[in-house]
Amino acid sequence: MMSLQRILYVASEIAPFLETSLVSNCVRRLPEAMQSKQIDVRIVVPKFGTINDRMNRLHEVLRLSGSIVSVNDVDHSISVKVSTIPNTRLQVYFVDNNDLFGSRRSVFKDQNNNFFEDNDSRMIFFCMGVMETLKKLEWEADIVHCHDWITALIPIFWKKMYQDHPLFTKAKLVFTIYNNTFSHHFPFLAEKIEKLGIAPKDAVLLTPGGFQNIIQFAMDYSDLVLRGETLDAVEFEDFLKKNELPWVQNDDQYNEGYFAVYKSLLLPA
Repeated sequence: MMSLQRILYVASEIAPFLETSLVSNCVRRLPEAMQSKQIDVRIVVPKFGTINDRMNRLHEVLRLSGSIVSVNDVDHSISVKVSTIPNTRLQVYFVDNNDLFGSRRSVFKDQNNNFFEDNDSRMIFFCMGVMETLKKLEWEADIVHCHDWITALIPIFWKKMYQDHPLFTKAKLVFTIYNNTFSHHFPFLAEKIEKLGIAPKDAVLLTPGGFQNIIQFAMDYSDLVLRGETLDAVEFEDFLKKNELPWVQNDDQYNEGYFAVYKSLLLPA
């Protein structure tokens, strides 16, 4: 049995830096609980423009920055910033690019409450940014726990694009779903990830690029999928009839539930 020593958390948000949904609270509490068990923890989130650098004491980590990610034939540079959650020993890494994240004063919608048309490119950039950041950190995880739809491409990148890199050979991938749904469709999402080197037979699963396509895609390449809350959004009605998802109750004892889940994934097949 492989021992549980290192856990990577990748999420859309984390308290106190950004709090728009249940994700922020779960990703705030869970890593600290795992760290208390002497587990080495890393946390990576997007650096949305709503997160103030000065107020949150973010500073750029030059040795982790500078990589280039090409999304739909456009090159975007990665800036990695870091801060520490107050009153903890938890460091949070923020993946940023000024055009895609830092310059926008909202998260996923514009001032007219319309979903950004390029949120698919932002998702691709963030997930690629996570992978490139880990390469520069030279840090190998045992468990990778992804939270929310913006992390949905991590599993396929891990298993299809980076599978030959020594840092990405042993980790088990966990994906947690929340009620953060959307009705927007990204008709060119499959085409965009094909340009990164994903085989057309794999990318086609993202057609036509709606929320359920993205979630199902993440599920197909994860080792375990969990519900982070009661999935009561209307978008889940048909989805849940096809997919019976394990449930870890988010209460005072939920950290132990996750710990048990992580350990079980590392048991020999």
